[in-house]
Amino acid sequence: MYSQFWPKGGLPGLLHHYTETLTTFEYTSAAARQPHSILFVGGLGDGLATTSYMADVVRALQKTEWSLFSLNLTSSYQSWGLGHLDRDTDEIAQCIRYIKDYKTEKYGNGKIVLMGHSTGSQCVMHYLYRPNPHTSVPAFDPWLEHVKRLPLDGAIMQAPVSDREAILWVLKMGIGGKTGSECREVYEKVEALAKEAIKHDKKYDTILPISLTSQIGYPGNTPLSARRFLSLVSPDSPQSPGEDDLFSSDLSDEQLGKTFGMIKQHGLLKHKLMVLYSGADQSVPDWVDKEKLLARWKNAANHNGEDQVWDQESAIIPNASHALSNDDQAEPRKFLVEKVLGYLQKV
Repeated sequence: MYSQFWPKGGLPGLLHHYTETLTTFEYTSAAARQPHSILFVGGLGDGLATTSYMADVVRALQKTEWSLFSLNLTSSYQSWGLGHLDRDTDEIAQCIRYIKDYKTEKYGNGKIVLMGHSTGSQCVMHYLYRPNPHTSVPAFDPWLEHVKRLPLDGAIMQAPVSDREAILWVLKMGIGGKTGSECREVYEKVEALAKEAIKHDKKYDTILPISLTSQIGYPGNTPLSARRFLSLVSPDSPQSPGEDDLFSSDLSDEQLGKTFGMIKQHGLLKHKLMVLYSGADQSVPDWVDKEKLLARWKNAANHNGEDQVWDQESAIIPNASHALSNDDQAEPRKFLVEKVLGYLQKV
């Protein structure tokens, strides 16, 4: 179906191969001079240009020296249940290196900013705080080839939400006609299956029954592995969070110091980190104090005022849904675009 947010007839651009099998689409025109780049990464289930508010950002950039790139990852669309953040950020690093080389050859030295929506924000954080290159050697992904990540001129996270708190919200409120207690009964079966699979087979990933995962909020057309499920729901949190559990409100200040607090040390961000949290995000439980949460992230990133990693224009977008895709989201989308343009001008 045609989306009301994308202009009829589409927007012009170029399709690039940044690896043999993975592509990135650059929104630009032949007449435009755009030496600077923003690479946009969507969330779980997203792929090439699937986050609708990108259209607003692209149109706002048409008269600037910035072009926006959207990309495909191995984990795009229905493959996120088999992916992991090391692979995602290695592929993002490959794309950034391609964009950097392409723009440098065409225009000379330009700026590059990485922006993530939802789980794309986890990719942004993972890119910035983990060892460079990654050091993990996962038995379930022996083909992983770690890539040296280039420093970014800027980074933006939009809707950086907790998948663990989202599932806890389902277990409290219910979903799809099931009560919270009915969902919890199914969830406990899935968690037990996942833990058993991980315990007995570390070399291969095991696909969980879709007949069960689809009953607790996960799509009925998406395979979800035991390993990725446990990473997302992170049953040992907050004491020992899984790889995907970066944004939960109950994580300790000590744990935030290992993520937000490591950005400065790794030196992969030249400017500051902007965070744009959706004020009416459907996946955020009502017990989460958004203002307090952002203040804790800011303190962790800035080491309680010793550094200036956090961008002061970071904000909660009033009345914004998770992906700003509802019919009533014109004002939130305008707010987001103004924030992004202001940030790019400072970069």
